[in-house]
Amino acid sequence: MQHVKVPQDRIGVLIGEGGSTMREIEQRAEVRLDIDSENGSVAIDSVGDPVLGMIAPDIVRAVGRGFAPEDALALLQDDMMMFELIDINNHSRNKNDMRRKKGRLIGENGRTRELMEELTGADVVIYGSTLGIIGKAEEVQVVRRAVEMILDGAPHGAVYSFLERKHNELTQGFNVRNN
Repeated sequence: MQHVKVPQDRIGVLIGEGGSTMREIEQRAEVRLDIDSENGSVAIDSVGDPVLGMIAPDIVRAVGRGFAPEDALALLQDDMMMFELIDINNHSRNKNDMRRKKGRLIGENGRTRELMEELTGADVVIYGSTLGIIGKAEEVQVVRRAVEMILDGAPHGAVYSFLERKHNELTQGFNVRNN
């Protein structure tokens, strides 16, 4: 059995309307979820395929860190998919610095975060003091590097150039997203 802490304001999303999201996670990941909506603690008990059961805590964690349940469930679709969480606080000197860096990661009107998604194919969510990434290993690696560049103070232009270059390497010119 594993335990995951989920922020109070994300418990409803994890449970879903009438428990629908919780049931879908339980069924697809072959686990039983025991959600304590008072303190945000989620106990995850594997009841089927142990490999699927090992992915369930990442699904719960991803929903807790701001991902839509269907994006988090993508972790089950392909064994190449992975979830990574970057704590912006670890790269910040204080609250103001954290707020500024979070703003740089989001970008004007969310453009920086959007570009990370568009150019890598990964899903990127910024929630609280964390940045979450769901994607294939190479996509996650590119987003992680772009995030580190921004957190280290690199100009956005340099980060966008890096993302463009990596996009061309990842896709050999094909567009990753269909939008």
